[in-house]
Amino acid sequence: MPTCQRANDVIVIGGGAIGLSIGWYLARAGCPVTVLERGEAGRAATWAAAGMLTPHIEAKPTERDYVRLLRFSHDLWVDFAHALEEASGVSIGYRTEGTLMVALDRDDAEQLKFRHNYMQQWGLPVEWISGYEARQREPLLSRHVVGGLFSPLDHQVDNRAMVLALREALVRAGGNLREHTEVRHILIEDNGVRGVKLDDETIATDAVVLCAGAWSRNLNGLPESARPPVRPVKGQILTLQMPPDAPLITHVVWGLEVYLVPRHNGQLIVGATVEEMGFDTQLTAGGILSLLDKAWEVLPGIYDLPLVEMTAGLRPGSRDDAPILGETSVRGLFMATGHYRKGILLAPVTALTISHLILTGETMDIIKPFNLARFR
Repeated sequence: MPTCQRANDVIVIGGGAIGLSIGWYLARAGCPVTVLERGEAGRAATWAAAGMLTPHIEAKPTERDYVRLLRFSHDLWVDFAHALEEASGVSIGYRTEGTLMVALDRDDAEQLKFRHNYMQQWGLPVEWISGYEARQREPLLSRHVVGGLFSPLDHQVDNRAMVLALREALVRAGGNLREHTEVRHILIEDNGVRGVKLDDETIATDAVVLCAGAWSRNLNGLPESARPPVRPVKGQILTLQMPPDAPLITHVVWGLEVYLVPRHNGQLIVGATVEEMGFDTQLTAGGILSLLDKAWEVLPGIYDLPLVEMTAGLRPGSRDDAPILGETSVRGLFMATGHYRKGILLAPVTALTISHLILTGETMDIIKPFNLARFR
């Protein structure tokens, strides 16, 4: 990694998985960096995530460039996880059992076979399995499962442990994390960044990375040409408790409208709704009922499990639901936002490419299709 010659801090606005990862990469390159978080670091969309690293089994036929980016980041994850645990001393629960996506009837199976056809054309490592084979891998799946897809390379990580590790790694590397610190205004003069204004303080800088998730477009001071088209997309998610010594499943399991993610401690994450509700984060009876009903259809044994947590987060969705990465029309203003449902998976490639851009001035080819200019 290039070394940093900067005198002033790089200011990273937003302390979720993306902002903390970028801050850590910059700090370990010797760059003075301050991450500013309006609340508690990692407690917004990152906290309400499930930590799935699934670029293959979720691939869509209209997103080939995006799938390339997702796979690139996925390939970085093993080294990223090892380096993060070593730098922080915190285990992040990286798991490699693979991911199942199951069909409960013939219509579901036809949808999955259509997906499998283009996955094969793209050379993705996803195989079709029968209902019997699915239950060989996960014996407690519903007897209604008639088939599905299995991806051995689609993994998972404990996103909440990841946040704790990133905080620690950032600070140990010399970075500065300031929580409960809201940026009121980005200061721009002569089309270049000059600093950020807080409630009672102004920080001078010529480099700002905007990682504020669903709040990114609302920051004062952004010219319209550099205002990212990012919106909040609400997701309700819940946690059940399995017996740690006898978990119902060990793989990540998808139905067509629900996912189930097992943790080492026996928790089972069930998610997630997709709702265009602005900045509303209220839990709703309908949202929770829908998740439980769909999860029960896939894994009937959840019926007797304790319900230990319900929460909702706001994913940052862009106009095309792909991330916004790289330079803007404003000198010194960089984007790393709009990651929608893939912020955990995309953390390594975002940290690598944005830190490389700041340190060298070079935009890596892998993120060139995802700059802000594509929306003009």
